[in-house]
Amino acid sequence: MKKPLFAATGLIAFGLTAPTSAADLAARPYTKAPMIAAVYDWSGFYVGLNGGGGWSGKCWDIVTNILGAPVVPPVSEGCHTASGAVAGGQFGYRWQTGAWVFGVEAQGDWADLSGSNGPSLLVGGGGSNRSKIDAIGLFTGQVGYAWNNVLFYVKGGVMGVNDKYEGFITATGFVFDHASETRWNGAVGAGLDFGVTSNIVLGVDYVHGFMGSRDNSFTFNGGGFSRTDRIRQDVDIVTARVSYKFGGPVIAKY
Repeated sequence: MKKPLFAATGLIAFGLTAPTSAADLAARPYTKAPMIAAVYDWSGFYVGLNGGGGWSGKCWDIVTNILGAPVVPPVSEGCHTASGAVAGGQFGYRWQTGAWVFGVEAQGDWADLSGSNGPSLLVGGGGSNRSKIDAIGLFTGQVGYAWNNVLFYVKGGVMGVNDKYEGFITATGFVFDHASETRWNGAVGAGLDFGVTSNIVLGVDYVHGFMGSRDNSFTFNGGGFSRTDRIRQDVDIVTARVSYKFGGPVIAKY
């Protein structure tokens, strides 16, 4: 009789104390969900358009005269800066490792960089020289550093320019001889790109071309050798760019 009584008493006591014990348990800690941030990815192919301006410093030295006789030493005919607008397109590929970005790019631009100097020794001191660059091409490699969707890069490679030269009578503008060439040489530059969206990139780009010196043979308008001039030049272009990048951002957890 005593054992059933003690058992019943224990059950009643447990029932009275159980809610209190549960209330004394610590609340389950809240764990914050991991944050997810979009990190801009510069890897992939891109294609775009550019436009801006440029200038080319040119200095002329006559090395062979109209009679075909060498001019020793060469005699300076003066210098000028040919300037104007450029517009064209670019395409390339970039790959990113960490914050570093590497790439290759081709760029082609229509140009209208023109200028003249004179009068010079031509035509008894009554002649002038004129030049025009009507096309520019670039093939470069890039190394850049990215701060998420902002990329600064430097680049180097080769630049090609299509030059046209003329000699003309200063007083009348009559063109009496001409020459043309396509010249390639080294180039360096830098730029800043900003990823507006995962696919649209805006940027500004600067390139300097070390075009060196080259002898150019001029021909009279009616045919026949006119003279040989050694023309030294450098070319600078600054462009604003918009590109479409194929691909999108990656998601990084932290």
